[in-house]
Amino acid sequence: MQFYEGERFALFIDGANLYATAKALNFDIDYKRLLGLFQSKGRMIRALYYTALIEDQDYSPIRPLIDWLDYNGYTLVTKPAKEFTDATGRRKIKGNMDIDLAVDVMEMLPHLDHVVLFSGDGDFRPLVECLQRHGRRVTVVSTTGTKPPMVADELRRQADQFIDLADIENEVGRARSERKHAEESFDYDDELDGDDELDEFEDV
Repeated sequence: MQFYEGERFALFIDGANLYATAKALNFDIDYKRLLGLFQSKGRMIRALYYTALIEDQDYSPIRPLIDWLDYNGYTLVTKPAKEFTDATGRRKIKGNMDIDLAVDVMEMLPHLDHVVLFSGDGDFRPLVECLQRHGRRVTVVSTTGTKPPMVADELRRQADQFIDLADIENEVGRARSERKHAEESFDYDDELDGDDELDEFEDV
C-alpha cells in the first residue's frame, strides 16, 4: 500500500459494492478500523460513502450503519432507490450511485493528488483514465480472490495501485465475536425481499 508523504487523498466508497466484496470474502468491514488505517497513511481529505436507500419502508436495516458512519468521520451520499417491475414481472430495486460518485470525484479534483476508489465496477475505468490524464494517482480497492473476481480486469489494470481487500482483512475486518451482532443490526440483503436485486451488485 503506497502513499507518498504529503499526498492529499480521499476515499470514495461504493457502499453496496464494498459490502458485496467483503461478503464474498466472508468477513465484515469494521469501518472505524478502515478509516483509521487510511488516516495513518497521510493527508486524508475526506471519506465518502455512497448508498441508495429504500424510502417507503418504515425501517431500513442499514440505517444503523448509515447513522454510525455519518457521526464517525464519513461523509454520507445517499439517494432514494427506485422500484420497478421488469419484463418477467419480477420486482427490482434500482439504486446505482456511479454518476454521483464520479461527479464528486471531479468536483474534488483540485484538492486531491490521489483518489482511492472502493469498487470493482468496470464502468469506473473511464473515470480512472480521466483522473490519470489530470496527473492524479488512483488506487482501486476490491478483490481478485473470489470466483469470479469482484473487480473488473480492465479497472484493475487501469489503476496505478490495486489493493486486494483480502490482503487487509486483518486490518479492517470486524472481530468474529462482533459479527453476529453486526449481521443482526444491518445487512444490505435485508433491504431486499425475495428475488429483488440492487443494480449495484450486478455492475461488477
